Amino acid sequence: MSDKSEFILGVDIGGTHISAAIVNKLDWKIISENVVRNHVFSQENAKSIFLTWANTINSCVAAAGSKVKHIGIAMPGPFDYENGVSMMTGQSKYDELYKVNVKTPLSTLTGIPEQNIHFINDAAAFLQGEVFAQHLHTKERVLGITLGTGLGSAVWNKGEKSFDADLWNTPYQGLIFEEFLVTRWFIRRFKELTNIEVTGLKQIINEHQEEPAFSTICDEYSNHLIAFLDFFSKKYNCNDFVIGGNIAKALPLLLNQKKKEIEVFHIKTAILGEEAAIIGAAAQFS
Repeated sequence: MSDKSEFILGVDIGGTHISAAIVNKLDWKIISENVVRNHVFSQENAKSIFLTWANTINSCVAAAGSKVKHIGIAMPGPFDYENGVSMMTGQSKYDELYKVNVKTPLSTLTGIPEQNIHFINDAAAFLQGEVFAQHLHTKERVLGITLGTGLGSAVWNKGEKSFDADLWNTPYQGLIFEEFLVTRWFIRRFKELTNIEVTGLKQIINEHQEEPAFSTICDEYSNHLIAFLDFFSKKYNCNDFVIGGNIAKALPLLLNQKKKEIEVFHIKTAILGEEAAIIGAAAQFS
């Protein structure tokens, strides 16, 4: 590595993982041999969470052999991105960090000054990376959705940085959209239909595709997703979508019976995976 100021640490934090990588500011590409990934037990106590995050960040910096001065972190909402305060509660993740300033302990554990640690919404960071990776930047507007332990939504307008659309808690069927589109919905609904406990969609697909309940799950989930696509597209007058997150990998299976209904939307599946959010997070220092 040459001039160390060319390198920024990009971090993607989700409900079950943390990924970190050094990003080269000259071409906004990840130096792939330095990617570090770890599982996060997001329902643990605050100290355990901070240590996992910091160990991942410090391992990445150590592997890169570079004194990184800036860290960009993509974080799910709700979160006070300006001040680094977590506002997540009742979402099956990071309850112990509710109203905690996470910037200070991270600075202490990594040695990076607080003013050099910036946060961005994970869906906005993901969309920013994907728009350029998929050459969608000639379009006037692109909408992004991430489907995983939470529901992320973001908007990218030509010539601007993407922003968090913050639609996760939009009222829907007496609750909010997020309750029908994330991992915990699959766990809860499959238990209701079969009385079988599963850890998520992956296990349902791998072990229970032959169950009659599987086609019910696909049908119901696709209806909820189409309702959200319809709401989002009307709100921003746009039919171009990029969908990412762990659940997005199963969309061909989930939407198999709804080809006609989704024709009106131009859906692209994310291609960069976690790299999109890492690059988008690092790009806060562009």
